[in-house]
Amino acid sequence: MADTAVASASPLIPHPRRIRRRVRETADTFTLEIEADDGGPLFQPGQFSMLYVFGTGEVPISMSGDPRRPGVLVHTTRAVGPVTRAMAGLRAGAALGVRGPFGTPWPLEAALGNDVVLVAGGIGLAPLRPLVYEVIARRPDFGQVVLLYGARSPDELLFGRELERWRAAGIVVSITVDYATRDWPGHVGVVTALVPRAPVDPARTTAFVCGPEIMMRFAADALGRRGVPAARIFVSMERNMKCAVGFCGHCQFGPSFVCKDGPVLAWPRVRGLLSVREV
Repeated sequence: MADTAVASASPLIPHPRRIRRRVRETADTFTLEIEADDGGPLFQPGQFSMLYVFGTGEVPISMSGDPRRPGVLVHTTRAVGPVTRAMAGLRAGAALGVRGPFGTPWPLEAALGNDVVLVAGGIGLAPLRPLVYEVIARRPDFGQVVLLYGARSPDELLFGRELERWRAAGIVVSITVDYATRDWPGHVGVVTALVPRAPVDPARTTAFVCGPEIMMRFAADALGRRGVPAARIFVSMERNMKCAVGFCGHCQFGPSFVCKDGPVLAWPRVRGLLSVREV
């Protein structure tokens, strides 16, 4: 009995859970709602799980749900490889293996009393979504809150209905796309072009950035030029994580392991490494 308890508590052993619901977000992006143990917070915004499709493989996917919602784990991802493509074909009632949560969260406490800027590129909105929920739940604790969100096209925007609800909750939401359709009424261009117009006080702003690495580099640079202190800019890194506990070394990033020391890291810690090839 004791051996069984130890095994079930091991961070290396997937725990079987059932899919409650699958939602298609875009042509290649979907959200899974997975049943979880009820009782207390399940994760902190910015953390990730290792999701295992039995007979296929395991991948790291960030949490994308409300950390205050008990009994369910929510993950949003794109179907881009054999595991996520198999995952996209699963229906309600199917079983997945789940490990986690792992990793460092977004340091929201560092933003108390300050303005907040969230910069998301593409699927990068998913790891920021739990942070948005938490900011809304604690809205009086922060100054101006701004979400700058960029996608390749209007058809690839995530959580469209929620974006309007976030505006109604007191968040300034600015959206841009790389390629517009005829009926697109908003901005066209890269998301970093929205940074100079963000209605915040840079000296008292904390920024959280998630998206492709090149986008995060340019976003952090734009925030720095705007006057946001580098130490108050945080990014979410992505690497080939396997064990998720710092054993295997697959996700080593300079002196850090993204699975254990990240995925959320302060910009000064990663700025120099992002310009080095093959790191």
